[in-house]
Amino acid sequence: MPPYASDPGLPAGIADTIENERQPSLAGVFRSVAVPAGPGKFWRKLGAFAGPGYLVAVGYMDPGNWATDIAGGSAFGYTLLSVVLLSNLMAMLLQSLSARLGIVTGLDLAQSCRDAYGPKVRLGLWSLCELAIIACDLAEVLGTAIALKLLFGIPLVMGVTLTAIDVLLILALQRYGFRKLEAFIVALLIVIALCFGFELAMAQPSIAAIGAGLIPSSEIVTNPAMLYIAIGILGATVMPHNLYLHSAIVQTRRFDRGDEGKREAITLATIDSTIALALAFFVNAAILILAASAFHGTGRTDVAEIQDAYHLLTPILGAGAASMLFGVALLAAGQNSTITGTLAGQVVMEGFLNLRLPLWLRRTITRSLAIVPAVIVVAWWGDSGAARLLILSQVVLSLQLPFAVVPLVRFTSDPARMGRFASRGWIRIAAWSVTAIIIGLNGLLLTYLF
Repeated sequence: MPPYASDPGLPAGIADTIENERQPSLAGVFRSVAVPAGPGKFWRKLGAFAGPGYLVAVGYMDPGNWATDIAGGSAFGYTLLSVVLLSNLMAMLLQSLSARLGIVTGLDLAQSCRDAYGPKVRLGLWSLCELAIIACDLAEVLGTAIALKLLFGIPLVMGVTLTAIDVLLILALQRYGFRKLEAFIVALLIVIALCFGFELAMAQPSIAAIGAGLIPSSEIVTNPAMLYIAIGILGATVMPHNLYLHSAIVQTRRFDRGDEGKREAITLATIDSTIALALAFFVNAAILILAASAFHGTGRTDVAEIQDAYHLLTPILGAGAASMLFGVALLAAGQNSTITGTLAGQVVMEGFLNLRLPLWLRRTITRSLAIVPAVIVVAWWGDSGAARLLILSQVVLSLQLPFAVVPLVRFTSDPARMGRFASRGWIRIAAWSVTAIIIGLNGLLLTYLF
């Protein structure tokens, strides 16, 4: 029995279900980051725990978010800003539950599903999650290819093909340890945030309009076009594979496995993810606000493509650096998402199937499944096809979301699995309410589509 399964802090009955040959999530970096022991030292402990939340936050500001936020801001102004806010609040709650599951049980969400469900259900959940990862990877492929075209003039088809070699970047980064990988991710996030901070300063959006946009409007659910973009924003923000990823990467921290240690770890991990997702909210809100101010406010309600936004920013804002910063931030977002998407794919495959593939092979398979449809669409329909495919990929992500959220909320609310750390009171109510909202919105969208 592996050490993490025989941990005395694991709730009774869970360890018995773990197969002898199973290794912990991301075995190469499992409990590799030391956390200071003993009372006090809060800030040092928080510093040790800082990192996983930012890896998760990357998925909340990938190129798919850009496509939905630009389309929503240009077409509907600031109205969908409330959807960005609510999506991020949902994400904060769900990611905290994901971290709680990993810390308390020593299992990631995929492993928990493997233990809780029969073979058919496991296979179905794994297939849906893989589809979500491919949809996310598709957005990263298209976003990176668009950035390469905008910055260096590389044709889209060639840019899509070039994304196949980014597996080398991931392999190179992992050689230097998980902490270095986290540092690289945070550095790129800072680049993205600074770029959009500068863009907003140039756009000078209306503060009153931003405030009004943060208040939900009934038109969001009564207008099919607006609902489609809203669902895309939800799918681009609360990503299903991020729930699997977070429950695994919190286990890279070597904390005390007693009850007090777990309680402290949950607090620190929640602070880490909440701060990181607040940064993600700023970036997503900035993209939508920029589109609303620069395009919707000037009558350009038809701007739905990243390429159009890039070319229009300089003439509308009157600053030559505006477009360049936009392209740099897009390239950084694409590369960041590539790294975390690979880790999520590894966690899902190992957790559901107990199947371990070399990282380069796992990445090559996933990227190939994303590149093929991207090349076909770009070659046939060009830039407009790429934009539509980006938004569609985010809607697909949203439709997959309940199949990750329901098991997560169920597991973290189960005292038999979580012991004294099971969700109670307002947390459980909020979690199931979020689940109902996600399922309800997806169901409403399906009735409009079909």
